[in-house]
Amino acid sequence: MPGKVSPDDLLDHVFGRTGTAADDETVLQGPADGEDAAGIAVPGSDETLVVSSDPISLAASQVGTLAVRVACNDVAASGADPRWLTAVIMLPDEDAPLEAITRDLDVAARDIGASIVGGHTEYVDQLERPLLSLTAMGMAESFVPTHGAEPGDSVILTKAAGLEGTAILASDFGDDLGVDDATCERAAGFVDEISIVADGRAIREYATAMHDPTEGGVAAGALEIARASDVRLEIDRDAVPIREETQQLCAAADVDPLRIFGSGALLATVPSEAVDDCLESLAEAGLEGAEIGTVQAGAFELILDGESITDPIEDDLYPLWEAADAED
Repeated sequence: MPGKVSPDDLLDHVFGRTGTAADDETVLQGPADGEDAAGIAVPGSDETLVVSSDPISLAASQVGTLAVRVACNDVAASGADPRWLTAVIMLPDEDAPLEAITRDLDVAARDIGASIVGGHTEYVDQLERPLLSLTAMGMAESFVPTHGAEPGDSVILTKAAGLEGTAILASDFGDDLGVDDATCERAAGFVDEISIVADGRAIREYATAMHDPTEGGVAAGALEIARASDVRLEIDRDAVPIREETQQLCAAADVDPLRIFGSGALLATVPSEAVDDCLESLAEAGLEGAEIGTVQAGAFELILDGESITDPIEDDLYPLWEAADAED
């Protein structure tokens, strides 16, 4: 099955095999459940170097733009401003759109204010579509982890659920969903909102935990905060902002807007007394935000629609890609 490796397999085969990280005092945050970025102490500095790597392979349109923004989002969700990038570009053949991909990488990096400082490019004929993997780096005054949620905190979501997934539905599947062209055009434009650099900058001073809801959407992101923090998150679906374009495309594709790629929104937990200040800070930055749930004491679980969820959540878009590949 496509998608993330299970938490159990990561625990068994990945997290304990990290070279000298366990004995390296500069490693403030290494590989761990739910943590998408590393925190490294910089000798002679009070700041923390935040580093994160992310691949992107399934989106057919604007893959370079998505790759930059998705990689930088994990750095922003850890309290840093992305500054440097390396880009690995794997192409299926010489007919692949290298010129378009690198142009999009350049424009997206400039928009964020980041420098592409290295990488690697090659052809791999086993691939069916381009595969990009970017590493983003930035400096943070205070590292914000995924595992910091505390009982009594409130859960904040910026912008809206399913923005990246909506853009993918419009760009990759819009012709087959029977949704009008104007709606698909607006939805495809959501890719321009996928960066959460401004979101993270607006609320990082209030946050006990922040997380970028990518694969599996808001539901998976909330579950990952709960599991990493060993708490219970209760999410009120009716409080989650969902745009009309997302509702239409998800209904046409028969997918859950809370379970499709969610890049573009930022999940955060903040002390309940800081909610108003947090939402005001977002508004001052020109961003939407909403309080969508609470953090409770107890063994980790996500409560959504009255259902207790502890198993990993698969993104609802994967079956659509599998069906498209089967038709090809």
